[in-house]
Amino acid sequence: MNIEQMKALADAKAQEAFDAWGADPLDEAAAKVLDAEAVKLGERLERMKALLTIKASAAADKPEPGGIVVVEDETDKAAKVKKWGFGEFLQAVANDDMSVRPYRSSELEAGAYDMSKALGPEMVGSLYAAKTASWQKQTGLSEGVPADGGFLVGVQQSFNILSRVYQVGQLLQRVDMVPISGNNNGMAFLADAESARADGHRRGGVRYYWAAEAAAKTPSHPTFRRMEMALNKIIGLVYATDELLQDATALEAYIMNILPEELRFGVEDAIVRGVGGGMPQGFLTSPCLVTQPAEVGQAADTVVSENVIGMWSRRWVGARDYVWLVNQDVTPQLHQMNLGVGAGGALTFLPPGGLSGLPYATLYSRPVLEVEYADTVGDVGDICLVALSEYQMIEKGGMQSASSIHVRFLNDETVFRFVYRVDGQPKWNLPLTPIYSALTQSPFVVLAAR
Repeated sequence: MNIEQMKALADAKAQEAFDAWGADPLDEAAAKVLDAEAVKLGERLERMKALLTIKASAAADKPEPGGIVVVEDETDKAAKVKKWGFGEFLQAVANDDMSVRPYRSSELEAGAYDMSKALGPEMVGSLYAAKTASWQKQTGLSEGVPADGGFLVGVQQSFNILSRVYQVGQLLQRVDMVPISGNNNGMAFLADAESARADGHRRGGVRYYWAAEAAAKTPSHPTFRRMEMALNKIIGLVYATDELLQDATALEAYIMNILPEELRFGVEDAIVRGVGGGMPQGFLTSPCLVTQPAEVGQAADTVVSENVIGMWSRRWVGARDYVWLVNQDVTPQLHQMNLGVGAGGALTFLPPGGLSGLPYATLYSRPVLEVEYADTVGDVGDICLVALSEYQMIEKGGMQSASSIHVRFLNDETVFRFVYRVDGQPKWNLPLTPIYSALTQSPFVVLAAR
């Protein structure tokens, strides 16, 4: 039967089905049978058309006599196996297409299909796993290739400026800060000249005597010292063009945030290691600093429990606000510290939220603060025990900010300026020698280099 005969047969069966549905009275069962037969004949007609198309294409590709003849091998045959699309495969199953019947699964329930086999090995695990499959390659415009349309796709711009958050300000909030007002640029503090607790040295010289009845009384008196501080100036300056400030709306707010942060960083770094003379004097350079020696035979770049115990014993007990300042690279050493107890041991360091039940780590129940200003592990200042209430500071007017368009008026630039007038130094001029011990004490204790 050729295609013309099949078409005539399909048309005739379709007409019979149409007449059956319009008959009066209607025989619905007979009409459905005729309808199904018409559908099957139509499907067979479409398959015949497809086969003729394939044959015509093959004939067109047939080489001329004397030309090169390519013989198919197994690889070529495998490459010609039909690769189904997911939707195409489901449509063929719904139509009970003969071409999908070889993919029926013998291991699953009746009527099931092996989709991995039908859709190809590249579909196993993910319907779109094989990014290099030929049937997935983009042949038109796409976002992936800039020239093919990628340039046309926009990117949403965030106008906020991302910046890291640092723990700046932890020291300034703990020092003894005194504001200065009026026409003054400094302050003088008076203190007793005490450096030892032995008889005749307390409060710089006042002492007691045991006396017999009617015995002459021996006088004594305290001595004093004067501590003077003059304001020093720390500044921050940034220029920006007027165009940039107009077009980058977040820039001004960003500058107004980072400049004061930078000034606070500089002041806090000076509290630790400032050298005085135009800047605050830090406790690391102060004559009142107490340095606890390392343990005999202690390994380099380590911190052990005996170091912490020794530092704690050198503190001045009159202060109650001690904190431990450590470099972040000291923290692993703290976690390894322990004390031998019989055949076992006990941890010295209490991590935050752990045994301490506090939001911060502790040593001797005092907070351990990881700060950038502490030195690296093994150097003097990598771990410090300090009572910052014994560090005196003065300031005037707080941190001052200003901006001006006049400094670089002809260049269309705006200048942002921050100024902070401040000074500071430890209240102590010397360590304190106890009456019955030769080990000096101070509110500022560090560990020697290792």
